[in-house]
Amino acid sequence: MSTAITRDYTPGFYEGDRPKIVTSRFEYEDSHTIERFEATGGYEGLKAALAMGPEAMSGEVKASTLLGRGGAGFPAGVKWGFTPQGVWPRYLVVNGDESEPGTYKDRLLMERDPHQLIEGCLIASYAAGLSQCFLYVRGEMPLAHERIAKALDDAYAAGYIGKNILGSDFSMDIVLHWGAGAYVVGEETALIESLEGERGMPRLKPPYFPAAVGLYGQPTIVNNVETLANLPFIAANGSAAFTSIGTETSPGTRMVAISGHVKRPGVYEIVNGSTSFRDIIYGDEFCQGIRDGNELKAFVPGGGSAPWFLPDQLDIQFESKQAGAAGSMLGSGAVMVMDDTTDIPEMALTLVRFYAHESCGKCVPCREGGTWLLRIVERICSGHGTDADLDQLLEVGQSICPGEMPHASSERLGLEAVPFPYKMTTICFVGPSAYASIHSPLTLFRDEFEAKVVPAPKRVSIPVAAG
Repeated sequence: MSTAITRDYTPGFYEGDRPKIVTSRFEYEDSHTIERFEATGGYEGLKAALAMGPEAMSGEVKASTLLGRGGAGFPAGVKWGFTPQGVWPRYLVVNGDESEPGTYKDRLLMERDPHQLIEGCLIASYAAGLSQCFLYVRGEMPLAHERIAKALDDAYAAGYIGKNILGSDFSMDIVLHWGAGAYVVGEETALIESLEGERGMPRLKPPYFPAAVGLYGQPTIVNNVETLANLPFIAANGSAAFTSIGTETSPGTRMVAISGHVKRPGVYEIVNGSTSFRDIIYGDEFCQGIRDGNELKAFVPGGGSAPWFLPDQLDIQFESKQAGAAGSMLGSGAVMVMDDTTDIPEMALTLVRFYAHESCGKCVPCREGGTWLLRIVERICSGHGTDADLDQLLEVGQSICPGEMPHASSERLGLEAVPFPYKMTTICFVGPSAYASIHSPLTLFRDEFEAKVVPAPKRVSIPVAAG
């Protein structure tokens, strides 16, 4: 198998000098159809995988060091290897419940190129020895559901899914499942609970590590949409072609969703690890700077739950290690940009309202703490808060995340540097996300919160007459 980059794998594989692995078909209006997909190299990766065998294909994915694109950034090939040998059946679950504030890249992949996702599911299942696939897609994405359903019908009819795929001994079924719109089911064990017909609540680990005990109690691999969308390229072109793009620790490309106060918000496919936040926000081929001639005030580098960055951190590269060392995370690949007209307490209120509302209620610190954080910030923003509320926010947050939280500006603020991720008292990250959306703005822009509060009334001791 050739390891050279096949430039005609899809028309538009390069946009200038920038490679496009997963968005190259977006230029076509009919990119979601099987006709366009097959005309632009579609299902060639599946054919290559079937020709090389499951072990070789799994080896290619491991050699590519493809990192998960859903937030955790764990190597996909290594994750596949955690399933116990000789235990059947085993499943692939696709996490298409994209719900993080500011994130909308997976939705575009499902709407614009559903066959690429299907091909990725087939390659992953073949390489990892999985017997059935469940595509879990967020309920508020009706166009994605419609196009995936049509793509599945067409792929079955063409022999890409079903019994003895393309004349091989590989058989596979893919089931499309509608989610009900809960943020918490982005957590893989909560998603599995939802698939089984239960309330979407996270499971305790151990014993419920999905690779060992997952869907229906069987070994289960949970992968993100964008992660799987990379597999057709790796199968068709080889791991060396993939690792020739990006950096050694962050190979390939990555989709980022940019929203907020920029001239050209949208989803862009960037070279992983060697593109800075300055490039993304100010680059002519990306967002082209801040709207209306305003100045950058702050930006969230990885979705609403990530600690914030300030303008002097623009030159950090979009890479998990660099973002983590700076006290934040890339998370879901969503960058939210705020200019100097932003009311920071109101921005914090918007975020904490979301996370408090999305708590599943299983963990007390999240259920109660998130609600109290929301109430306090609402009181501050309505002009009824006191200066005591500011410390109260941090105190409530400590019940969710004990100890010092990591912060992108720890050194600048004279705080002790704490690595990410932080300690937490909850099963999943919904609770800590509520606190993170308060901690960064309050720490970085405390003066804006102080401007909205009044001094707390002093307690007056009233003497009690003896007798």
